[in-house]
Amino acid sequence: MPSPEMPKAVENILDAIDAARTILVVGHLRPDGDCIGSQVGLAMALEGAGKEVIVWNQDPVPDKLRFLDPDKRVRKPAPGRQFDLVIATDCAAIDRLGRVLEFLPEGVPLVNIDHHASNTRYGRFNWVSPREPSTGELVFDLCRWAGWKVTAAMADCLFTAVSTDTGSFQYPSTTPDTLRTAAELVERGASLGRICQEVYQSYPMTRVRLLRHVYTHFRLSDGGQTAYFWLRKRDYARAGASTEESEGLIDHIRAIDGVVVAMVFEEADETVTRVSWRSKSPRVDVAAIAQRFGGGGHKAAAGARIEGKPLGVQRRVLNEVRKALKASA
Repeated sequence: MPSPEMPKAVENILDAIDAARTILVVGHLRPDGDCIGSQVGLAMALEGAGKEVIVWNQDPVPDKLRFLDPDKRVRKPAPGRQFDLVIATDCAAIDRLGRVLEFLPEGVPLVNIDHHASNTRYGRFNWVSPREPSTGELVFDLCRWAGWKVTAAMADCLFTAVSTDTGSFQYPSTTPDTLRTAAELVERGASLGRICQEVYQSYPMTRVRLLRHVYTHFRLSDGGQTAYFWLRKRDYARAGASTEESEGLIDHIRAIDGVVVAMVFEEADETVTRVSWRSKSPRVDVAAIAQRFGGGGHKAAAGARIEGKPLGVQRRVLNEVRKALKASA
């Protein structure tokens, strides 16, 4: 019997899961800690409920997160593999699934579990809760409502999801419930020391070279309230780094005293730039800025892919940030 607190959307999702035998769990391009942690944690829970599960993303698991998937659940399905249900976690828009879309079974129900306010509700079943700062919290709640056992391995995944999407509990989106969830996950076996070592304290030298590039080339504007840097393909090549190693670099300039908005401009190709924003002020909503460029995210963290010449993109983005800073003054 569902608890009174269970949202109707969750009841519908659990009914869809109950009716399925084989389930595909998918996530967004360039998966981060919340994406991988939520996917693999959910897959373990579904396996515990007797389901056959495969986890699949267009892009591979980042090196620093591979410890969450020792059994290689994240893998491309065999050609022609059929599924009864597809579940997308931590993905705000269907196009963010990338090439995975080309292989999704036609007519199979799609479940959308996410915490981004900009989510487009693209699934047949949608559970979108922007109150939570991570999808990992939603998956943990789903496990509790379903009565699924949360093992130590699952707790590692979900704690990593919660920790990474809250900036290790430093972002203002962190709530008392977030901290209570983190405590429960530690009680259920999450290895805090190992997670911190793997995620935050084991960077390869290639990432250090990228970080040196950041400190050498970042720029300030708007009286020091805006900080930004560029990452071009040649920068990755010089560092010998992969694109996944840029995760979190923006936090180094976000942490500069006086900076309100931090940005990374990343070359996707000659005519497309991937832009990431971070805001330290509740009065500057970077998700609203990103939406003007066809992107989205949260008030304090957002992103977009913007077409145009690189310097033109930079000029347009800086202009929108400047407007937001003036409006918040």
